[in-house]
Amino acid sequence: MSDPSPYILILYYSRNGQTAELATQIARGVSRVSGIEARLRTVPTVSPDTHASLPPVPDAGAPYATKSDLANCAGLALGSPTRFGNMAAPLKHFLDTTGDLWLSGALAGKPAGAFTSTGSLHGGQETTLLTMMVPLLHHGMLLCGLPYTEKALGETETGGTPYGPTHWAGTGEQLPLSNHEKSLCQALGERLARIALKLSA
Repeated sequence: MSDPSPYILILYYSRNGQTAELATQIARGVSRVSGIEARLRTVPTVSPDTHASLPPVPDAGAPYATKSDLANCAGLALGSPTRFGNMAAPLKHFLDTTGDLWLSGALAGKPAGAFTSTGSLHGGQETTLLTMMVPLLHHGMLLCGLPYTEKALGETETGGTPYGPTHWAGTGEQLPLSNHEKSLCQALGERLARIALKLSA
């Protein structure tokens, strides 16, 4: 039996669908690279009660992530909407359960990047990306941003930072992803995939 194909895990939490769309665009970037796949996974919401409040499988969208998905990835793209300049609680909750992966060094040396969506253009995009990067550094992952050789990074009038792809969703009706935002997401996906293959070789 042959080994399964290596994959980039695109792990995210999305409440209104904007971060999920960023994840889909990153997966398109991964698909440009032969020999590696994209694996989309999400996390459930958290609840203040002490009983399970959601079914074990989501009704729609990506399946819920397992720690095995994370441990066996060749690279990681981590995404969350911003919550006061920080990652959302559901994603933080999932990361807080990965102490055993930290102890074993399962993620050490693997490439990783982050992405986010905000309601306002200056609503904490870069700080949210940085909060997601901190646990990845503790895991020993190699952080990948977006270089300014990506033309869209210098031209965007919507989202997009050297720290990672972002989306300006608006505070009223949700804005669709701009072409620049899509381009930067795809660039990160392709970059993670190429680096992951080089590192594994």
